[in-house]
Amino acid sequence: MSALESARRILVVEDEVMVAWALEDMLTGLGYSVVGPAARVDQALSLIENGFVDAAVLDINLDGEKSYPIADALAARGVPFVFSTGYNKQRVHKDYLAYTTLQKPFEGSTLGKALTELLVPGTTTPSTQHHDTAVWDAHRLRIATDAAGVALWSWNVDTDQISMDERAHELWGVPSGIVTFRDLSARIHPEDLDRVRAAFSATRDILGGYEVDFRILHGSDVRWISARGRGDDQGIVGRVMFGVFLNVTERKMAEEAREMIAGEMGHRVKNLFAIASALTGISARTSKTTSEMAGDLTLRLTALSRAHDLVRPVLSEPKKAALLGDLLAALLAPYTGDGPLNARVKVSVPELLVGEASATTLALVVHELATNSIKYGALSKSSGTLDVSCQADDRDVVIVWKEEGGPAVVAPTGPAGFGSQLIAKSMAGQLGGTIAFDWPQSGVVVTLHVSKARLNG
Repeated sequence: MSALESARRILVVEDEVMVAWALEDMLTGLGYSVVGPAARVDQALSLIENGFVDAAVLDINLDGEKSYPIADALAARGVPFVFSTGYNKQRVHKDYLAYTTLQKPFEGSTLGKALTELLVPGTTTPSTQHHDTAVWDAHRLRIATDAAGVALWSWNVDTDQISMDERAHELWGVPSGIVTFRDLSARIHPEDLDRVRAAFSATRDILGGYEVDFRILHGSDVRWISARGRGDDQGIVGRVMFGVFLNVTERKMAEEAREMIAGEMGHRVKNLFAIASALTGISARTSKTTSEMAGDLTLRLTALSRAHDLVRPVLSEPKKAALLGDLLAALLAPYTGDGPLNARVKVSVPELLVGEASATTLALVVHELATNSIKYGALSKSSGTLDVSCQADDRDVVIVWKEEGGPAVVAPTGPAGFGSQLIAKSMAGQLGGTIAFDWPQSGVVVTLHVSKARLNG
């Protein structure tokens, strides 16, 4: 190992794990120190920005992304590099043909020779032999911003005129040309408009960077945009400030989904406690001894477990459809009191198959209805009964949930609770159907309209 090699840090950019390991092994064997590996453009740019490297080996194609922005960043810092690719050199962009390109697979000696030619012996200053074509011109800046999905804007603080690039106009859905904040306001979601207007007005007084996330209306779609820039007139040129827009819709949808799941989990846990309490009460009324009560309660909880297994099989088992009648019987068995299923709960449905995804949703809906019934409806009284019937044709399935013999029914007032919202969204989103409630004094009647194709899927 030479003194030159022992002092050199080589950045490896490669998205294939096994190839990256092989490169690490080659470079270590040649006496170099490895930085990375990085598998994506943003990872590599971060390593370049935050650490010192002497040279780099860049895979051209990174899972659909090109590594050219990384090459430009290295060239701007005077860091030499070689490309590696499994394609022929004719696939390399013409602006980068002057750079050394190694054809995969290659030997360690080939890599070592390429790096030796790039690095000037006896000094830590990289060779500049290829830097004449790689500069941060507008074309290469656009390559980098396109790779990051960044849209650009500039704002004249005196005229309030906003200039945007093509990506920003596409993101906002506004025609090309100069716009103002008033023009963009027509696209901002009404619930966010006042907040965005206040934030936009305050940007010049903010110290350092700022980030404002808000919704815009794009046709029938809602998009989330993150506007970012620097306040306190940092980076202002003349009377013009600069910043970027990012489309963060997917991130926001993921955050909303996590919040929905967290809310659902909290709701489900509360309902489980309510069910456990109600089942304990049922067992207490029908048992003479504590041991008898314990056995009875265990049987009821086991029935709930069987229902869970029916709609959510273990991963090792193949997916299979369940019969609608079996699913309803398993879900409703714990609520039958001290008699058989058909003594208090009657289920009369045709032989319909329910797919795994639909079974989970239907179980959630039935669970919610049964919980409400055992807390407030017919199943809260020993004399109460529940009749579940079903009719189906080639396209639709109609399930009717009819309660009788419970407390006198009073139609609820005010906004729907979380559970009602949850089952309504589940019916519409997963089952392609609707849920309707009728409130006769004798007992609530719930009608579920479900797409047969969705139910079987």
